[in-house]
Amino acid sequence: MDLPDPIAQAVQPLFDALPLDEAMTELAPRKGAPDELKAIVRKIIKEPPIAENLPLQSALWLYIDELDLSHEISQTLKDDTGSYWHGIMHRREGDFSNSHYWFNRAGQHPAMAALPGYDGHALVDEVAAARPANPRDVVRKQQEEWANLFAWCANQ
Repeated sequence: MDLPDPIAQAVQPLFDALPLDEAMTELAPRKGAPDELKAIVRKIIKEPPIAENLPLQSALWLYIDELDLSHEISQTLKDDTGSYWHGIMHRREGDFSNSHYWFNRAGQHPAMAALPGYDGHALVDEVAAARPANPRDVVRKQQEEWANLFAWCANQ
């Protein structure tokens, strides 16, 4: 993931504790993160490059399956990026119609154009059909989606 140095340094403790290929492995998580991961994120979101970037904060809570905390932030973001994080959060909680609604509000987000063959609505439908089995190929799409949008937000 191509991140600016200050953001990369701020999030590295989380990525060390929970590498991307081990994060978000449940399409619709049944429980939130362990206290250790929540503490890491609480510390990271106080770091200057993250403290001022609400989309990144929302993303970090999603990364550790803390959907309610992500939702609190994403619903305050009144732009296409906030709508995209909001749509991802609702998909992960299993509210697929609401996820489609937020992806419609986000429109064709520039971050997603960089993912070949990506279609947020198609991923919602794929997750709806695949859960609770969590097939690796669908989980990987979710992880790539998250990484791409996170990097895009970090570079704005």
